[in-house]
Amino acid sequence: MMLNNLMVSGIYLVCAFVLFWVGKLVYDWTTPSYRVREELVEKDNAALAVAMVGYYLGLVLAIGGVLSGPSLGLEEDLIDVMIFGPLSIVLMNLSRLINDRLILHGFSIREEIIRDQNVGTGAVVCASYIATGLVIYGVVSGELGTVFTTVVFWLLGQGVLVVGGLVYEWITPYGIHAEIEQDNAAAGVAFAGGLVGLGNIVRHAVTGDFISWEVDLQGFVGYAAVGLVLLPIVRVATDRVLLPGRRLSDEIANQEKPNVGAGFIEAFSYVGASFLIVWVL
Repeated sequence: MMLNNLMVSGIYLVCAFVLFWVGKLVYDWTTPSYRVREELVEKDNAALAVAMVGYYLGLVLAIGGVLSGPSLGLEEDLIDVMIFGPLSIVLMNLSRLINDRLILHGFSIREEIIRDQNVGTGAVVCASYIATGLVIYGVVSGELGTVFTTVVFWLLGQGVLVVGGLVYEWITPYGIHAEIEQDNAAAGVAFAGGLVGLGNIVRHAVTGDFISWEVDLQGFVGYAAVGLVLLPIVRVATDRVLLPGRRLSDEIANQEKPNVGAGFIEAFSYVGASFLIVWVL
């Protein structure tokens, strides 16, 4: 029995590696304007490395959603993998196009990462991939859903991430796009934490078996509203609790050398709060 379980687990693992490899090839094919190996090895481009790590982690999360959940038997599971695995890869790369144009809309992401090696931009791109991977994980992990329901809730999740980016831009007293474009890594890291935290809440909103459009949409809207409302609350709480006596905006943007540590503290507050929220809801 144990040997049989190990063999089945090995089949699933091989499927996961194949999907990851295909996802990497799709990424390489859709970024023809630069050579990844040249940027990473010869130019030591840390910004691109950070962004790619986000894509790879998001891809692992998306694949994990396909493989998680109760087994329906090896044959049925492999059919689901063959359907929802490639779909997850397609959705990850479509999300990349959407997020590039709508979340960091104030400048050219390619120019910042490839030409300027802007680590702050890389951090936000990394976070958008991870947040998208979390959303896809939740969307494809349930039962009784279809390709159509998967695409619909993925699209809704992307919409929440875009709105979350606008809310974050509104609650910060400095111009987030201007700061990131000026190579402010602290601002990028803080923004990245907000996206990952929001993505985690959306993941929770779309996780589970599909019941009905009415029930599932009501639950999604409720959780999304919670995530968007808590963004400014968490930021204020971080100022008061984790960084007493100082303002995050002053540490991140209003001094000659931006405080990257303060950016990580703010990022942690969003991600940590998102886990507490989904655990109690």
